Amino acid sequence: MLERDETATTSGRVTIRTVAAHAGVSVAAVSKVLRNAYGVSEALRGKVEAAIEALGYRPSRAARGLRGRTFTIGLLLVDIRNPFLPEIIDGVNGILAPSHYRAMIGVSEARIQLETSLIESMIDYKMDGLILIAPRLPSEIIARFAAQIPIVAIGYHDPDAKNFDTVNCNDQRGAAVAVEAFIERGYRKIGMLTLGSREGHRVSVVRQREIGYSEAMQMAGLGEAIDIHSIPVASPVREESLKAFLLRPDRPEAVFCWSDLDAITLLNMAAEMGIRVPEDLAVIGYDNSPTAALSLVNLASIDQSGHALGVLATETLLSRIEGRETHLAHSTAPSLITRRSLGRIAGLETGSRTTQNSSSQ
Repeated sequence: MLERDETATTSGRVTIRTVAAHAGVSVAAVSKVLRNAYGVSEALRGKVEAAIEALGYRPSRAARGLRGRTFTIGLLLVDIRNPFLPEIIDGVNGILAPSHYRAMIGVSEARIQLETSLIESMIDYKMDGLILIAPRLPSEIIARFAAQIPIVAIGYHDPDAKNFDTVNCNDQRGAAVAVEAFIERGYRKIGMLTLGSREGHRVSVVRQREIGYSEAMQMAGLGEAIDIHSIPVASPVREESLKAFLLRPDRPEAVFCWSDLDAITLLNMAAEMGIRVPEDLAVIGYDNSPTAALSLVNLASIDQSGHALGVLATETLLSRIEGRETHLAHSTAPSLITRRSLGRIAGLETGSRTTQNSSSQ
C-alpha cells in the first residue's frame, strides 16, 4: 500500500510540515534543502538538517513519485570494464550524497540498441534526469530524449547540441599535449593508436583525440609523419593488431594511445616481446587510470580528472532539473602526468603534472 502524501500532517508521523515547524522555516524551504536547490544558505541548511536529524525524518520516495519527482538520476555507462569510469561515478555520488538524490546505473556495452532501451526504461521509471557517459547515439536521438527528461552527456563533443548539456575534457588539446611532450624530448616519429572507425562518430572522444594528434603533428612540421594505427574492438583481433603494430619494421619511436586500456596492454606485449620502454618505444596513454600509476606499469598519461567531470556533470544536471533552460557546454583542461614510459629529462620528476588552461562555455 502506498504511503500517504508526506506533506500531510498525521498524528504520530513525522512529515515535511513537522520538520518545517521544528526548524522554524517554511515547507518550501525544507523542500529546497531536500532537493539541494541552488541558493540555499548554509544557515538554512543547518537548521533544516538539524531538525531532520532530531525528528528522524525520512522522505517518502513513493510520495515524491506521485508528485512527479523520484529523486533518482540515471547514470548510463558505455563499458563497465574501463577503470576510468569509477572516478566519474565517485564525482557524481559526491554531489548526490547530500542532495537526497540517488544514482541508478545502467551499462550499454557500447551497443546502440541497448543504450536506447536503457534510456527509455529510465524515462519509464520516471527518473528526474540522466547522465550519459560517452553515448554512441546520434545527437538528434539524444535531443528527442532530452525533450522528455533533462540530460547531460559526458565525452560527447557536439557544438550544435542545444536540447541537452555537455561536459567534456578538451580532448583535442589532450592529444596535442601528448605530441608536444614527445617533441620536447626529441622524438619525431610519433604514431597514434586509435579505435576502429565504427567506434566513434564525429562527436566521440576518439575522433577528437585523432584530430588533436594530427593538428599537433602538422603544427610541428611533421605532417608527413602522421601515423594513425586503428585497433579493432573485438578480441582476439584487437590483441593481434597491437602485436602487428609492435612488429612493424617502420614502427614509430613514440606512440600516443587513445586510452590507457590499450596503452597498458601495449606495455605488457612490449615486455613479452623484448621491446624496451621507453628506450625502444616511448608511450603516453589517456585517462591516467589507477593502473597507470602502478610502479610496474609506470605509464605516462593524459589526466582528464574523471572525478571533476562527474562533479561538473551532476551540478549541471541538477540545475537543469531545477528549471534552467539555457544550454551549457563545459570544457575542462587536460594535464600530462609524466612517468617512466615517456622517458626522463633533467629537472623533470616522474609523476609530475603539466596543467593546461581550462575553459567553460
